Amino acid sequence: MDNVKDLSAMTVLVAGLGISGRSVAEVLRDRAARVVTVDEGKPEADLHSFDDIDWDDVDMVMTSPVFNPRTPFILEAQRRGIPVVSEVEIAWMLRADTARTGAPAPWIGITGTNGKTSTTEMTSAMLCACGLNAPAVGNIGKAVSHAAVEADNDVLCVELSSFQLHFTDSLELDCAAITNIADDHLDWHGGIDNYAADKSKVFRGVKKALVYNADDARVSALAAAATTAEGCRRIGFTLKAPVAGQIGVDDGWIVDMSGVAGGEPGQATRLAKVSEFAHLCEPDGTVYPHLLADALTALALALGLGADLGKSLDALRAFAPGGHRIQTVAKATLADGGTVRFVDDSKATNAHAARASLSSFAPKSVIWVAGGLAKGSRFEQLVADQAHTIKAAVIIGVDQRPMLDAFAASAPDIPITVIATEPRETVMERAVDAAGAYAADGDVVLMAPACASMDQFVSYADRGNQFAREATRWAGRHGR
Repeated sequence: MDNVKDLSAMTVLVAGLGISGRSVAEVLRDRAARVVTVDEGKPEADLHSFDDIDWDDVDMVMTSPVFNPRTPFILEAQRRGIPVVSEVEIAWMLRADTARTGAPAPWIGITGTNGKTSTTEMTSAMLCACGLNAPAVGNIGKAVSHAAVEADNDVLCVELSSFQLHFTDSLELDCAAITNIADDHLDWHGGIDNYAADKSKVFRGVKKALVYNADDARVSALAAAATTAEGCRRIGFTLKAPVAGQIGVDDGWIVDMSGVAGGEPGQATRLAKVSEFAHLCEPDGTVYPHLLADALTALALALGLGADLGKSLDALRAFAPGGHRIQTVAKATLADGGTVRFVDDSKATNAHAARASLSSFAPKSVIWVAGGLAKGSRFEQLVADQAHTIKAAVIIGVDQRPMLDAFAASAPDIPITVIATEPRETVMERAVDAAGAYAADGDVVLMAPACASMDQFVSYADRGNQFAREATRWAGRHGR
């Protein structure tokens, strides 16, 4: 079926005028027969109530990720046999021929519970270093529906959320990766199995390289079960010494045994020392395991598409992670000559990400700023696993009980300061002051909250920016 031709004769209902909804509405204005927008909170929408939809005049619904699959208007559309799709599905239908090739640009799709953004940005950086116009799009950068119709893009590096993938069914990516799968957004999906099934859609029909986390049993199983195009290479990434078919780390070296770097499959090929990549390590050389995993994933994806190895490694050496990901935002030299660092990892919005962040630091060196919107998560195992790293904790957020219960059950000896929820505008100031009161030489005040931010902040970026501002204030006042 010619989906583009079909769209030209369709009335498309765009539900939700967030970033993806606005982008689709703009892209479809000249490509669909009619576009009707509905958003209860946006004055510019055509409709302001889902009760006002004329279903007899709707051929397709593009839904925003904010609406879960059990939302009444989605169920009504499905009951009527009207397709419900994501922005990603629309973008895939409309993808333009590129100026260089006269064919649609290949897509590299990256999904997973954590690490999507860093992996997507690293992949883009490596491909751009090889002379390709390969923007990072989707959940980051430009909306994918706009990027897909631009003829000057050679490759799209697309960060894909599980929400987007749920209503996406036509993708056949050139390269795809699942970074990891852990409990997250389970209320939206209705359970971990549904969540994993939505993530696994990136693997369907992959043409060149299927990249998977060989250290994650669930991801490995999804990779093994995936139906791919003939000739597609399966590449596992691991933080251990790799075996045949994998890229990993051995004796401080990035080592390929998949053949994607040009060596013989099953033969160990040393690519570079991990210590060459400054953004993957603490100042003392301690490796950030989650960023190293992201780098291995991105390297496998770029090489899987055919990127030059030397240029890719040079781009990875020069890469700097985006904001709010293991970012030192302030440093104080204390009166006794000791130093305290403030590290912003506000993007660690779930327990899996926070565990990776905490594990990057020395025993009993972390004053952990944690808490926020828990989304039904529990943290007992996280606290138990990282109690050896945590010196003290400062608990923020409106939903503090899950984090307090976790410390009570798993590490009752760790001192805690609870930050009152009001006044909201001084939450971060009070949190940083409380954290600083625990700090001594060599300590790290780490904000990796394990929770979403929207209870007290506009976004994780807003939370990170406020932390950086208050950390700078504290360092200026208490440092010498």
